Amino acid sequence: MGALARRRLAFALLVITPGLWSANYIVARAAVGVVEPHMLALLRWSFALLLMLPFAWRSLVREFPAWRLEWRRMLVLGALGMWICGAFVYIGARSTTATNIGLLYAISPVMIAAGSAVFLGERISRTQSAGVGLALAGMLFVLARGSPANLAAVRFTVGDGWILAAVLSWTAYSLLLRRWHSALDPFARLAVVTCAGLVVLAPFTIAEAWHAGLPDPRSSKVWLLALVAAALPGFGAYQAYSYLQRELGPARTGLVLYLGPLWAAGVAWWLLGEAPRWYHFAGAALILPGIYFATRTSQPEVAAPTAKRIEPT
Repeated sequence: MGALARRRLAFALLVITPGLWSANYIVARAAVGVVEPHMLALLRWSFALLLMLPFAWRSLVREFPAWRLEWRRMLVLGALGMWICGAFVYIGARSTTATNIGLLYAISPVMIAAGSAVFLGERISRTQSAGVGLALAGMLFVLARGSPANLAAVRFTVGDGWILAAVLSWTAYSLLLRRWHSALDPFARLAVVTCAGLVVLAPFTIAEAWHAGLPDPRSSKVWLLALVAAALPGFGAYQAYSYLQRELGPARTGLVLYLGPLWAAGVAWWLLGEAPRWYHFAGAALILPGIYFATRTSQPEVAAPTAKRIEPT
């Protein structure tokens, strides 16, 4: 695939990826009282790994002598991306609102952009900075339902603490994924990170099952929730995010989170019959141009400074 084709695919995935992630909010709400958070995260990533292995196996075997030295980094990425960004979101969704989750996640693209400039040496032009600001304004406009007074009325709960931890973890995951080079391609690397995440998740899931019990294995709803979470926000969204990281960098890739409320509105319209309101269209009028300006370049791309490679010890 040529450079132009890869770039066009990346811009298409900027729009599609938040749609895949939006399925996770539906899963989180539907899972309350059906399956515990860590168990759901474990099932989700187990199924996702099974989907990845047939495509990644050849690369994993071929590059094994090189990537086996990365196991400590893989464990860190697995803990950040599959444990904290997995189970913590399901825990937080039990005691907070979708509005609060959206507000907290709106912080993440700004944090990723700042972290990319400080730790990765990525330069962001004034046009791109203005685009990020425009997208953030559109995001907040949708969450406020067109009135700033609605933002002022938001109250935070214990569940927001879990979501904030997930937001910070996602920021760290995004930056480390870019900073730590790997012998593997993004697809195979994610398979190893997922496996590492399952290793981290396992003891917490066992402890959870000891106190709360296991879900009914005969329940079709448990398996359906796990399969949906594995295929869409698991396999699909994370693979797309890894590809976007490689093609666009962490700062621009983080913009996908700004499209979350628009996708949520569309999913609610489709599944629940809730028609979009005027503020959804107004927010889109800010977010979409913002993403365009934040991702455009006025000159040929210059590779970001390569971080010194330090082999795991």
